[in-house]
Amino acid sequence: MSAISKPASATSKPGHQRRTKIVSTLGPASSTAAMIERLFNAGVDVFRLNFSHGTHEDHASRISMIRDLEARSGRPIGILADVQGPKLRVGQFDAGRAALAHGTRFRLDLDPALGTADRVNLPHPEIIQAAQVGSLLLLDDGKLRLRVLEKGTDYLATEVITGGILSDRKGVNVPDVVLPIPALTTKDRIDLDFALAHGVDYVGLSFVQRPADVQEAREIIGNRAWIMTKIEKPQALDNLGEILALSDCVMVARGDLGVELPPEEVPLVQKRIVREARLLGKPVVVATQMLESMISSPAPTRAEASDVATAVFDGADAVMLSAETAAGQYPEEAVEIMGRIVTRVERDAGWQALMQASRPAPEHYAADAIAAAAQQVAQTVAAKVIVAYTLSGRSALRIARERPECLVLGLAGNAEAARRLSLVWGVRSCVADQGSDDVTFGHVVQVAAVLARENGLAATGDAVVVVAGVPFGKAGSTNSLRIVRVP
Repeated sequence: MSAISKPASATSKPGHQRRTKIVSTLGPASSTAAMIERLFNAGVDVFRLNFSHGTHEDHASRISMIRDLEARSGRPIGILADVQGPKLRVGQFDAGRAALAHGTRFRLDLDPALGTADRVNLPHPEIIQAAQVGSLLLLDDGKLRLRVLEKGTDYLATEVITGGILSDRKGVNVPDVVLPIPALTTKDRIDLDFALAHGVDYVGLSFVQRPADVQEAREIIGNRAWIMTKIEKPQALDNLGEILALSDCVMVARGDLGVELPPEEVPLVQKRIVREARLLGKPVVVATQMLESMISSPAPTRAEASDVATAVFDGADAVMLSAETAAGQYPEEAVEIMGRIVTRVERDAGWQALMQASRPAPEHYAADAIAAAAQQVAQTVAAKVIVAYTLSGRSALRIARERPECLVLGLAGNAEAARRLSLVWGVRSCVADQGSDDVTFGHVVQVAAVLARENGLAATGDAVVVVAGVPFGKAGSTNSLRIVRVP
């Protein structure tokens, strides 16, 4: 038995079993062991390491703190390594900045000379190559907008559509062009080697435009971590089905997505991504600016509370805090309030009815039929928990796809699988012996009932639905279901 013997955090307040998980980003405001433990106790299920910031030494220290906390708590904790991806930026100005007026001409070129009010270096020949006359360029998170009037081999001549101050090294977005740039840079590959060597559970893949970007990452990562594809480019939406099929989980990354799409499109895109990921049984995280005002305020705005609630109503597996916990003044309070919002929504009869109404039809194979049956049986007999023996975690994923009324206890075959399940809706995981060919099904059913009781998910006399595969210890063999009373 592994040191991870208890299920992941089940409550945000006593008496309620929270289904939707919370992801928290670590940073300067949350880099000590004491703060990480406070965030975990407040309700964090997965910690995110943002490789756009910090050194490998910083990240190694935080991973060590998380694993120490995991060993002390006996509960699995997921770690997400979010790699930076290509960052497209303009060069520098001779005065550090320049004012671009509406209707004026402005040139972006490969000349490394310092910029002026008329031109600036754009050190990305791929953008110049891919842009067309009429293409839109968004600078500084969309605050400035330029339209291409003319292009050459080493420049783009543009008209300023929306003016403002442009300063050194501000970002460039090209929303309507597929850029011939790989999703993984040299820095990303170095960061990946480091993260995988340190046993992270998920890799956040940035700047995905096409299925080949995910395939490239898979060749490097293999099965050492789950790939969490971040949907932040409009081009990814054109290939969403294929991208999701190649990914293990997905993030609705509303930062760059909100820059490159009109704001009225973002809520609809969020719902589409969540819906399609749920159909495939792929965990989905909604991220960016969820409680943004809590970077400097002890309470969120009403709109932010509604935003978190909307993600829960959509059926997201997890909601994420970024700068709120990485650099904010109230990291612990942000986690607590997010947990309270999630808890309140999940107690609502309308949310419960919506989860039932949006349940996808089972697919035509045995494991999915068993998962659908487990949900139906659990509802019929008012079971307190569905216990799933799951060597790799896939069986628990299939049951979570059904959004059952009760929790799922995933008895994983190893610590890696238990940690990955910490992201999955409604699943509490721990490591348990998967048995062997000579272990009877009746025996593992009784063990499951005892573990449900010991982990506080069911009491003596409660009904428990147990799902497993025969023969035991073989991935992908889920084929059996039994109802048992807790002794």
